[in-house]
Amino acid sequence: MMTPTEAFHSFAASLIGLPISHVWRGYGSAIFIEIGELSPQSRKDGSSGNPEGEVSLGVEWSWRVEDRNTICCGSWSEEAQWEPALSLLRDARIAQCDLFGVLPEVVVTTDAGIRFLSFSTTEGQPQWHLVDRRDGPARWFTVRGGHLHLGDGTETWD
Repeated sequence: MMTPTEAFHSFAASLIGLPISHVWRGYGSAIFIEIGELSPQSRKDGSSGNPEGEVSLGVEWSWRVEDRNTICCGSWSEEAQWEPALSLLRDARIAQCDLFGVLPEVVVTTDAGIRFLSFSTTEGQPQWHLVDRRDGPARWFTVRGGHLHLGDGTETWD
């Protein structure tokens, strides 16, 4: 049985070359990045929702977008700056996905060198998740108790 960290490294390697197919905003500063083939989704009222990727990265708050030389914008930037920075991610291909920090944060790097990082600045745990819907039941990577956690998405948040 692989540890969550070993499973993450295998998962991260499998993302290389996949397209970032859709980037969208949730409530507040939440950002969702959909990777790979998209599936249509419906809201509870029956209207069309944002499509879901084979893999999804969600960051509830505290994130930033960097190029090779500067921070393009972050969750604390003026909202008018968000769309131009997030558009740098759209239709790019993933070159790398890594964890960093003692409390694991995630960074996705595109083939053009644009980086999207979770970067929690509040008390508690880093607020990100990566969901892999390929090959069987969904696998959810999150942070719980200061450590990378691999679950099925049904766990309650502490």
